[in-house]
Amino acid sequence: MKTGQKNAVFVRILAITLIALMSSMLLFSFACKKEAVTEEPKIDVEETTTTSASKDSEETETTKRSISELEITGNINLLTGFEISDSVLNTRPFAVMINNAGEARPQSGLNKADCVIEVVDEGGITRLIGIFSSKDAEVVGPIRSARQYYAEMSRMFDPVYVFWGTYPEGYKIVDNMDMDVLTPLGDQSGASSITANMAEGKDAWRDSTRVAPHNAYSSTEKLKAAAENNGYAIDGGQSPFSFKLDASEEKRGTVSDIKIDFSVASFASDFKYDKALNNYKKSTGGKEDVDRETNENLYFNNVIALVTDIANSGDSAGHMIVRTTGNGKAFFFFDGNVVEGTWERTNILDPMVFKDSAGNEVLINRGSTYIGMIQGADRVIY
Repeated sequence: MKTGQKNAVFVRILAITLIALMSSMLLFSFACKKEAVTEEPKIDVEETTTTSASKDSEETETTKRSISELEITGNINLLTGFEISDSVLNTRPFAVMINNAGEARPQSGLNKADCVIEVVDEGGITRLIGIFSSKDAEVVGPIRSARQYYAEMSRMFDPVYVFWGTYPEGYKIVDNMDMDVLTPLGDQSGASSITANMAEGKDAWRDSTRVAPHNAYSSTEKLKAAAENNGYAIDGGQSPFSFKLDASEEKRGTVSDIKIDFSVASFASDFKYDKALNNYKKSTGGKEDVDRETNENLYFNNVIALVTDIANSGDSAGHMIVRTTGNGKAFFFFDGNVVEGTWERTNILDPMVFKDSAGNEVLINRGSTYIGMIQGADRVIY
């Protein structure tokens, strides 16, 4: 081979060798950069922590939204959560004092009440408040006299409050609550503006088969007419309840027996849960509560126990003092489960606010609700 040809071959070999060497260096450099990019997030601990906290916050907000979205709203009855229709009325609540002495049982009309409230009274007996809005009851009673704390509990519904008189000082107390009232017995002292404004024989009657004070009755129709005659509105009202759909049967719990101990055994309220029907059958003193007119058992879709301060006033009649504002522990029973939480109320004009232990609003099932007020959490047994 000639010298010129040998030099040309040498140049070509040298060029190829240099190109290969440069390519190898470029590949090595790229690999190093790629490795550096891959490792970078591993040392960014603060960013990772922040992302986790943000995720937890987002999950909390999502949970709150999910709970809120479960609430039933719209054209519903405020006491039951059912949509207003020909069969679901939406009249202003009528809060009726109901006798619960042994001689007054069985009572009439409580199977048509949207809410029943029970509190201990003087002598260890209890009385009831039947709150009526969504259904009419042809017979309601026996109607009994008022007490301050029953009136205060009724006031949170902005109702027409129905009672058969009260003790002399009680009229002024009720009068100060700025509440529309119906009573056949007015204040004889003149200390209040409450006068007898429903007529016995027209708006109410006495049942001759029972003795006083266990024999006074009316009907929701007559009470509405009496309210209108007194110039009261029969629409409106307010409610402490917010509603959800019933849990599916497979998600219902097994809390099947509940006892609320007010005082003595004969006034203890017991509730038996029916998982299939998803309601609670009520008994008093070990005997099932039934409606006097129809012999139907008394059922509730929700049972609520509120813990508060209850004490004897020390007066000659033994009247009780029951705190109905502020806050306290609460037990909410629905769907065969129990939710422990709290009740809150700023003043007697406002409805109570019900919350679970995490501070979320408690949504109860649609239908009727029982509320019992007691002086200690140990008086709720389940």
